[in-house]
Amino acid sequence: MTALLDIAGLVTEFRTENGPLTAVKGVDLSIAKGETVALVGESGSGKSVTSLSVMRLIPERVGRIAAGQIMFTGADGTRRDLAQLDQDEMSRIRGRDIAMIFQEPMTSLNPSYRIGAQVAEAARLHRAIGRRAAWDLAVEALAQVEIPDPVARARAFPHELSGGMRQRVMIAMALVCDPVLLIADEPTTALDSTVQLQILALLKRLQAERGMGILFITHNLGVVAEIADTVAVMYGGRIVEAAPRDTIFTAPAHPYTRGLLASLPRVDHAARAAGVVDRLVAIPGSMVDPRHPPPGCDFGPRCAHVTDACRAAVPGLQEVGPGHQTRCLRWSEL
Repeated sequence: MTALLDIAGLVTEFRTENGPLTAVKGVDLSIAKGETVALVGESGSGKSVTSLSVMRLIPERVGRIAAGQIMFTGADGTRRDLAQLDQDEMSRIRGRDIAMIFQEPMTSLNPSYRIGAQVAEAARLHRAIGRRAAWDLAVEALAQVEIPDPVARARAFPHELSGGMRQRVMIAMALVCDPVLLIADEPTTALDSTVQLQILALLKRLQAERGMGILFITHNLGVVAEIADTVAVMYGGRIVEAAPRDTIFTAPAHPYTRGLLASLPRVDHAARAAGVVDRLVAIPGSMVDPRHPPPGCDFGPRCAHVTDACRAAVPGLQEVGPGHQTRCLRWSEL
């Protein structure tokens, strides 16, 4: 089946006083219709830059897509390379066929405009309908994301809603034009655990009803376990491991993935018996500096299993099993 989104060899650079800084280094990623792919990694690993590259939201004065393809199949069945489109063509796709939910809704919503007007604006822009019809569509979208009394909430201002309600508004705004692909950039980070679960359940329900693909960006593995079908682990601007969700949790093949899983607090019986309930395991060192990457494997300076071969060259992705790849030379030993 043709992928809804197929990223191949994506390289994104930023201009600096000391020359180009490469934030995304040859990323390959595919999302099928109805599939949720979680992009996981620490802050600074390149997750958000990857999503902004797909949306073509990297400001041209500071950065660019230096190489690669971003093949996307729109609602009309047309397949395009988003990396090659001009801004006018991209503006017609962005918000209509591809929508994005940002991490902090209070910085994305205009405090001077009512909620309904902001949701309706997206509908008017891409659906070419009048003000009254757009407002009705906005109220309907707020109802679909389970906002109580959507007629009254549509007349409210952003500061009058809770964080969870504002995030629901962002989801309504993203989905009002019925996109085929939704990019969610850490949409639950600022929310408490109960509201997080409500937002995840809402996204899963809306996806099941609409059949859209989702690229879910997060550093929270608990969220990944709840929503993802496939997981891509990112480090230093590269995908270091990709596999079905259950495989990532039961048989991780890359030391970085293992480190992320080991850092999770555990309250299961095995952990309690081992006496490690009160002790969290940290990955030593810091995220790789993109200005001064190490030789070979980016994770090498933090890895307990690094060898001279790891430092000689950047490892390629190796097949571990069906749908499972890792960027580690020693995966079979580990």
